[in-house]
Amino acid sequence: MDYSIGTKPIRVVDLKVDKSKLNLKSLTILDVGHMPGRTIYRKKAIFGNKWALCYITDGTGTYRVNDRDKLPIKKDSLFWVYPGAAFCFGPEPNGYWDEYFFTIEGPRIQEWLNTWMFEPGTVKQTKSDDALMSKIDRIFMLMESGIPGNADRAALLLESLLFDFMMNAQTSPGGGRNEATIKILDDISESIYSPFDAKKLCERHHISFSTLKRNIGKYTGYPLNEYVHRLKIAEAKNILLNTEKTLKEIASCLGYKDVFYFSRLFKKYVGISPNLYRNP
Repeated sequence: MDYSIGTKPIRVVDLKVDKSKLNLKSLTILDVGHMPGRTIYRKKAIFGNKWALCYITDGTGTYRVNDRDKLPIKKDSLFWVYPGAAFCFGPEPNGYWDEYFFTIEGPRIQEWLNTWMFEPGTVKQTKSDDALMSKIDRIFMLMESGIPGNADRAALLLESLLFDFMMNAQTSPGGGRNEATIKILDDISESIYSPFDAKKLCERHHISFSTLKRNIGKYTGYPLNEYVHRLKIAEAKNILLNTEKTLKEIASCLGYKDVFYFSRLFKKYVGISPNLYRNP
């Protein structure tokens, strides 16, 4: 990352210990930095094999990946820089922004991207508060200590910070669409003890079936029917472990008329049969 690109002092903390001394192998923070008053706009910047998450706490500017459209950046924007792409980003001419960055490596990153993290090359609008900024300060302190265990703690705290950011995030523009999707997910969750009826769900929320499928897939990463099945199977696991109900009773109460179909779904998503799950 750039270390001398603003009008104010820049704070950068590199990993101070050999990576072989770290216990947490899935995620390593290579460095963290704070760039208040950044003024320089980078063009066609390439960052090798590094992944870095940038968080803008003040100011405005733009972010662009390769030859895609420029995306606006403002206070509480998050974006990635990553391998295999060229980046143009920074404040507007005669402007500035305040930036925190976290350079990281490890297979945990891909797991984030496969599940709850936003897509590289896009901008996520989030919300911050004193508690989240306190986590950032704590990450800097842990990295500065030079103690291997604290570097591991910093990586775990960073994951917690990013997850909090994503829970507070709203896609810009049109953040209200997330709230509508959450209401639909709550509705589905509250209906797991009955057969799934997509038509009635769409009617209750005044959306089309195609919109329902698209929003559920985008928000959860699963096709609509698979998401519903996974919810029901997760509940079936609890029932198996905490009650004496038969498989037929469990299938029926979750809205499955065919116990054999229920058993096949259970094995598909859990990896073992319901009977083996209950009595390993």
